[in-house]
Amino acid sequence: MTRILRYAAIFLVCAVALGATAYYVAGPSIRVAKAVESKGADKEAAGHEENSVTMSDAKVAAAGIELLEAKPGELRDSLRLNGIIQPNQETVVQVTPRFPGIVREVRKRLGDKVVKGELLAKVESNQSLTVYELAAPIAGTVIERQAALGEFASEQKPLFIVADLSTVWIDFSVYRRDFARVRLGQSVIIDAEDGGPPIQATIAYVSPLGSSDTQSGLARAVVANDGRLRPGLFVTGRVLLSVKPVDIAISAAAIQTLEGKSVVFARNGDRFEAREVELGGRDGERIEVLFGLLPGDIYAGRNSFVVKAEIGKESAAHEH
Repeated sequence: MTRILRYAAIFLVCAVALGATAYYVAGPSIRVAKAVESKGADKEAAGHEENSVTMSDAKVAAAGIELLEAKPGELRDSLRLNGIIQPNQETVVQVTPRFPGIVREVRKRLGDKVVKGELLAKVESNQSLTVYELAAPIAGTVIERQAALGEFASEQKPLFIVADLSTVWIDFSVYRRDFARVRLGQSVIIDAEDGGPPIQATIAYVSPLGSSDTQSGLARAVVANDGRLRPGLFVTGRVLLSVKPVDIAISAAAIQTLEGKSVVFARNGDRFEAREVELGGRDGERIEVLFGLLPGDIYAGRNSFVVKAEIGKESAAHEH
């Protein structure tokens, strides 16, 4: 029995000695591995911090940064056209004297609004020497006046042109290469270039003829007018050719490049975080996001470059 206890004690001492030797040999490697792992985690956390910045709501508002929500949307393939506002010729009336004579009275000026039957001018007939009245045949606006007091008025020449401008024509020039792409019934988004909202309309007429002067065709939209659209002014239009629904569409202004990667600055509390994104299709205003954002994420749209600049300044400050 004493011999057995002696052997057990010897075995225990040997096991302890072997364990100590193993720790002495492998210990430095384990400690180095842990140190490297810790350093790598610290570096990763630092990198995450470098690509984000804190900006209060007040600072975001002061910088004009637009906050938008990532959500499903549509990509629209469109064709940009130049156009001009014209009076609707179906609501334009020329007012011509019934008999030649002398203009004795003029009541309306260029730009005046008139109601149907309202007096425009009085003319003394050369035949009967009696004075007769010229009245507005429709309600509208005087867009042209050729009448002057004491002048001779001929039945061959209109003294006034009155137009109902409650609707106007938008005539678009279409280049030859685009003839086959523009068709009746297509939606067109019109920019009046006055800072106001875009106007939705439909292509109502496509001319079968071309212009020898401009070597282009004509496409027309008829648009309701509350006074915003003035004949003679230029506009631009985007004819919608196709529409593609996507799971996530964001503003094109949101895309920035950081460290050679396409990123979007997502809002998390009072911080903006750079999210690397994989992009899909795009149109003139929106871009499809395939990876990097989830529906409901808030991100910086217009003026997102301000966030990029703030991240750059913060990174420079950390380096010093």
